[in-house]
Amino acid sequence: MTMFSNNQKEKVKTEEASNSSSIIGKGTSVEGDLHTVGNIRIEGDVKGNVTCKSKIALGQSSYVEGTVLAQNAEIAGEIQGSIEISELLILRPTAVIHGDIITNKLIVESGATFNGSCRMGVSVNDIDFEDDPEETELDAEQEDDVESTSNSKKTESRSI
Repeated sequence: MTMFSNNQKEKVKTEEASNSSSIIGKGTSVEGDLHTVGNIRIEGDVKGNVTCKSKIALGQSSYVEGTVLAQNAEIAGEIQGSIEISELLILRPTAVIHGDIITNKLIVESGATFNGSCRMGVSVNDIDFEDDPEETELDAEQEDDVESTSNSKKTESRSI
């Protein structure tokens, strides 16, 4: 006789995974996208997108070249790419950001460097934590199609 249904077992596994932590140590270099349900700390180099459903911490020696998506983030290293945080983003004094930021709340400590645009007060729904990168790329292509269609309508209305 089983005590848990399959749905309850999956929920327990998800909760256990979200309580886990991963570390990319100093001197470690990763090429490719990282996806995690639990917390992650990066001290090394990552060339690829980092998606975290919990908290991401980038140490002073970290370098990320790609998009960073997370619920919360504390950054002391360098990011070459956009950052999308659904709750709180903290930029420590040694942080260097070359890209756009989308977040709900932002703390920038004295000394942090940020080159890009910032959009604040976004809801969790505005940030996509999808696991399927192909689906995200398709959505971006569809947005481009919609934008080009609306631009062509604007052009048509101006020429009439």
